[in-house]
Amino acid sequence: MPTVEQARAWYPDYDPVHGFDHILRVLRMAERLAQAEGGDLEIVRAAVLLHDASGAETGGEKRSEHQYHSAEFAKKILEAEGWPPERIAAVQHCIRAHRFRGDEAPQTLEAKILFDADKLDVIGAFGVARTIAYDVVMGWPFYAEASDRFRLTGVKVEDETHSSYHEFLFKLGKIKDRLHTQTARQLAEGRQKFLNAYFEQLDAEARGEI
Repeated sequence: MPTVEQARAWYPDYDPVHGFDHILRVLRMAERLAQAEGGDLEIVRAAVLLHDASGAETGGEKRSEHQYHSAEFAKKILEAEGWPPERIAAVQHCIRAHRFRGDEAPQTLEAKILFDADKLDVIGAFGVARTIAYDVVMGWPFYAEASDRFRLTGVKVEDETHSSYHEFLFKLGKIKDRLHTQTARQLAEGRQKFLNAYFEQLDAEARGEI
């Protein structure tokens, strides 16, 4: 079983969005969800510790496909530890299925737990902080007015600037409705309200409405 100290070496010393502190928060939440929902703790812990271990650096070239790179990295680590193929495959599925924008949906309880724990970390207070940090790293503004087209379809018009507010409209404001486990949906209530209130006020202040 990979350890927390072993996992520390797989993540950059400082990444304000996908760093080791994110892994620790997701691990705590995933363990809580697994205990409440009856998931396999060993599968869940291994998947959490490895889910961003290759290519997930904020702004990195492999970011959009890091779930595949991390799944392959996980296979090497777990094979070296002597894990049986079927349990390695279970961990790999969790990792491949953890992205909001991914094309593999979580099928197992353990994959749903990783997805939910990872997504809970993008709403609430840490969600706001991580979203702003991502903008700083990427050189994006915190706020840019969203076009009617983007509000309706999630597709920007030509030359439309991407911002935290766009990410809220496309993804962050919908997290609670995408969660799989009952425990995560309950925990998401307060976090989602906090995050929604922040971005709604951000929009209102930018428009001079309040």
